[in-house]
Amino acid sequence: MPKRLFDLFGAAAALLLLSPLLLFVALLVKLDSPGPVFYRQQRIGRYGVPFRIHKFRTMHACAAGLPITVGDDARITRAGRTLRRTRLDELPQFIDVLRGRMSLVGPRPEVPRYVALYPPALRERALAVRPGMTDPASLSFIDEAALLAAAPDPEKTYVEVILPAKLQQAVDYAQHATLRSDVQVLWQTACRLVALR
Repeated sequence: MPKRLFDLFGAAAALLLLSPLLLFVALLVKLDSPGPVFYRQQRIGRYGVPFRIHKFRTMHACAAGLPITVGDDARITRAGRTLRRTRLDELPQFIDVLRGRMSLVGPRPEVPRYVALYPPALRERALAVRPGMTDPASLSFIDEAALLAAAPDPEKTYVEVILPAKLQQAVDYAQHATLRSDVQVLWQTACRLVALR
């Protein structure tokens, strides 16, 4: 219960305080390329229940391909590059936190394609908590797109190297996280994002 109250207060405060920035980013996305402001994609949430995650759209509206981003992906719009680098595209997920689909901190929600690869022994443990906007794995792989760009087979590298590491960190989080550790992750995330700019 304390974690949920923390999520509700944090998400509501963030949406209120960041509303001018959200409006500016929405306008930027709309003016930069044709298509909707928001991008909604199916992810797997707590207990394996699917939900639609909200992001500001960073790719061309008709873009198709793998659900991972590799380096200087041609699908990404001009504005999208800045939004992804600064993680501003993730801000609409405060809506998902308010709706109870996500938490401020928790394992990042994966697409069904990759959740299907989770070993049964770890799947239930990793999905025992609400997915989050940030988590320790997000900090470990903050340069994931660049790592994949350097791989001869990006999806194979994601599936065989990055995904297992993320999954183990998700299990560790689900077993050991506290409200205090969540605050630490939020602080570390903020510091990393400031450094990226």
